[in-house]
Amino acid sequence: MPAITVEDTLVLPRVPRPDPATSRARPVRRVVTAHRQLEGAGFTIRRPFPGELSMAESDPFLLLDQVGPQVNSPGEARGAPWHPHRGFETVSYILDGEIAHHDTNGGGGVIAEGDTQWMTAGGGILHDELPTERVYRAGGPSHAVQLWVNLPPALKMTAPRYQSITRDALRLLTSHDGGTLVRLIAGDIAAFTGPGTTHTPITYAHVTLAPGAQLSVPWNQTFSAFAYVLTGPGNAGTENRPIEGGQLVVFGPGDHLVVAAADRQPDPLELLLLGGLPIGAPIAHYGPFVMNTRAEIVQAVEDYQAGRLGIIPADQLATRSFA
Repeated sequence: MPAITVEDTLVLPRVPRPDPATSRARPVRRVVTAHRQLEGAGFTIRRPFPGELSMAESDPFLLLDQVGPQVNSPGEARGAPWHPHRGFETVSYILDGEIAHHDTNGGGGVIAEGDTQWMTAGGGILHDELPTERVYRAGGPSHAVQLWVNLPPALKMTAPRYQSITRDALRLLTSHDGGTLVRLIAGDIAAFTGPGTTHTPITYAHVTLAPGAQLSVPWNQTFSAFAYVLTGPGNAGTENRPIEGGQLVVFGPGDHLVVAAADRQPDPLELLLLGGLPIGAPIAHYGPFVMNTRAEIVQAVEDYQAGRLGIIPADQLATRSFA
């Protein structure tokens, strides 16, 4: 799992270990196993929410999809052709491989290993995410996650925005003992700030724990808190709740999170830490549109059909398997 790595974590700034005398560990409220389904042009994803965990329970997040890890044969890679969005932000983080993006707001480019594409759909946008021609023809490893971040009612119709966050821009941190690599994409951890600019206050990080390592990380008391396991076995909370790839940990209230990699295993534990300030607004959801009322959903469909969410460029209209 390439993403971005460092040879010596001990050279990185350290996240101080919370004092158990003054900081309360967040308990594990539940563990949800992601379901599998087909998306886009026919690729399989793991989705921890929505599903067993509803959009209201994952607030301020709406959806989390994991593609891979897998190795595609030549001609096997699949993507998501042109489609609309309104009412939220999509965050695509590439751990292995690469994809290309186009949108009707002029954003786009190749998203490579360790890069993040942060697209604010806001009032409406059309975009596609497809394998690059190189990846499609040659095949190779593929591993990515996409997170949908909700927007509060006042920002549902905000102007679309595109952020390209390269791997070199991520804030790299380590645990107090150097056993963990933290790639901070957005938000704050222990006064360190990630590069992503967010409308909704959140924290989002990719964490790698060496076998046997433990991470105790301070967490905003007002934020929800989740840990999604990408690969590898481990434990969550001071309860040492067993977790494995494809499972989402939902934490209860408290001051810090505790996760640990299983001992005596050859590979590290890879997971996402995420949480944010709950919005608490009604959710009306229809496919790629997430608004607050049914009337707003009906308007979104009408606007899309009328071309008010953007027009696909003429040179992009032909059906294709790669960008």
